[in-house]
Amino acid sequence: MDSLTMPRKVEAIMNGPLSLSEEVVQIYERKVTAYGNSAKVDAQKKYIGYRAYVIIVKD
Repeated sequence: MDSLTMPRKVEAIMNGPLSLSEEVVQIYERKVTAYGNSAKVDAQKKYIGYRAYVIIVKD
């Protein structure tokens, strides 16, 4: 089975170490902004279709 069609298990990491082994394209910082009844994080249009991780940190 193709890895793109397999379900992915996602777990939140709270107060622990983070280890990420992926082919990283870019790391950048953005503010989470209001979007209707939800929130969003902007990214450049060239990354449409890419998979991304969002890590929430305290200010």
